[in-house]
Amino acid sequence: MRDGWSSSPRPSRRPTARTVPPVDIAIPAFGYQNHISIDREHGLIRKWLATDAAAYEGARLREGLLDKTSTSKSVWADTAYRSAANEAFMDKHGFVSRVHRKKPKGRPMPEPTRRANNMKSKVRSRVEHVFAEQKSRMGLFVRTIGIARATTKIGLANILYNMKRLIYLDRIAVA
Repeated sequence: MRDGWSSSPRPSRRPTARTVPPVDIAIPAFGYQNHISIDREHGLIRKWLATDAAAYEGARLREGLLDKTSTSKSVWADTAYRSAANEAFMDKHGFVSRVHRKKPKGRPMPEPTRRANNMKSKVRSRVEHVFAEQKSRMGLFVRTIGIARATTKIGLANILYNMKRLIYLDRIAVA
């Protein structure tokens, strides 16, 4: 046995000054978000944007996510997208806001607001179905370093989703 080491199966420390302290290796975690705009009638992704997860979701609405060529001018989104800037942007560009209302702090949600949010959720669930399809059946798991690679991977997943959706729409049109 070397000086200062024991024969015990348990790990021990060397009692000398040359002891190297244990190092916790920090493994960086990267997260990315897929922001999409879908066609309400067919469920196809019309526009999308990939960002890092730390970016504020609400600002993405003004970065080209809304499609002016769409036949519907209604914007259905969750509470993260409700802000005075987004409401002004939608009003200026001719969109109708159907964004969820936030719950008042320290008070219960008023009944009319709760019912309105419930009705909006029925439409918004179409977007959540896209994310569920990509995550569960398509197995989308972005584990890359760098926004460029993440954007490529998310973009390919969005294209693949649209291809699968077109095949489904073609099948039900024939039947």
